[in-house]
Amino acid sequence: MKNVGFIGWRGMVGSVLIKRMLKKKDFNNINAIFFSTSQYGESVPDLNIKNKNQKLENAYNFEKLFELDIIVTCQGSEYTNEVYFKLRKIGWNGYWIDAASNLRTSDNAVIVLDPINLKNIQEKLNMGVKTFVGGNCTVSLMLMALGGLFENNLIDWISVSTYQAASGAGAKFIKELILQIKYISNIIPNLINDKSNNILNIEKKITENMNSSNFPKKNFHTSLINNLIPWIDKKINNSGQTKEEWKGQYETNKILNKTKKIPIDGICVRIATLRSHSQSFTIKLNQNLSIDNIHYIINSHNKWVKVIPNDFNDTINFLTPSFVSRKLDVVVGRIKKLNIDKNCFSIFSVGDQLLWGASEPLRRMLKLLI
Repeated sequence: MKNVGFIGWRGMVGSVLIKRMLKKKDFNNINAIFFSTSQYGESVPDLNIKNKNQKLENAYNFEKLFELDIIVTCQGSEYTNEVYFKLRKIGWNGYWIDAASNLRTSDNAVIVLDPINLKNIQEKLNMGVKTFVGGNCTVSLMLMALGGLFENNLIDWISVSTYQAASGAGAKFIKELILQIKYISNIIPNLINDKSNNILNIEKKITENMNSSNFPKKNFHTSLINNLIPWIDKKINNSGQTKEEWKGQYETNKILNKTKKIPIDGICVRIATLRSHSQSFTIKLNQNLSIDNIHYIINSHNKWVKVIPNDFNDTINFLTPSFVSRKLDVVVGRIKKLNIDKNCFSIFSVGDQLLWGASEPLRRMLKLLI
């Protein structure tokens, strides 16, 4: 059995990964060793696996890391920067599987999403590549949703607006959204129960309280509740793109191993949902396809994509973050031709960014190796 080390396994992405591995009994086929950056020496929590009585290892112990066949890390970019390059430099030749973004642009790393690029992953394995990273969450979810259109080379370009959950920014951002909800909810009862209060007066009071110096906005720097933030990550170039928006074209084409780049751009927006990302696509195809053609091409690509009928009841019940959260399904709906051009379509999609957008590609890459 291969020795597999896990780092960052108690964070959001890591804990979802471990839960999936337990469900699929992946630990039966490996010798799992758990590491910590701060609590090494303590007992590993009982995960009901064969080596449950071990102690947590130091995630910065290079001698111990060197003994591993595979390292799976969800610890983040800072850890990767500090450990990965040193470990390679001293001769470690194991497989590195990473949820962080900072190795995605490396020529020696493969962005993994095996329902989309299994052939490329296998080719790179045969070439001796040892570094595999998960992709950007919205990119992975887009490829799962529109995989059939990409596979059949039907796309000229894509413009996308993302509607990304607070959890995409990290645990402390979820907590802050909840604190914002609590802050507003504490002032509502007296207002809403006062029958003399005009609803616009209530709205005014809420807005005023959102602008209070006591309103919790340390991480978002603004309100997310009763609001949205059309900016994610830092500005990267003179075009006005943010890094999150830049990833759409770069990572998609790298995953697809495209020599002729597919143009992809748009705006990334943070919204006040806890989990699961939504995306609205405007897609220019290179053929005039019928709605039925598009349904078939999308639906037949992989077993996780689900086409939702373009009607009110199905849309509000199934094409939403609340329906998709904690499911592997990637739902696709609102498929319609646009008046702009006979080859232009709009499509809306939702997927759980902690599953196909983060942990599941890592789990499946580990399975390929073991």
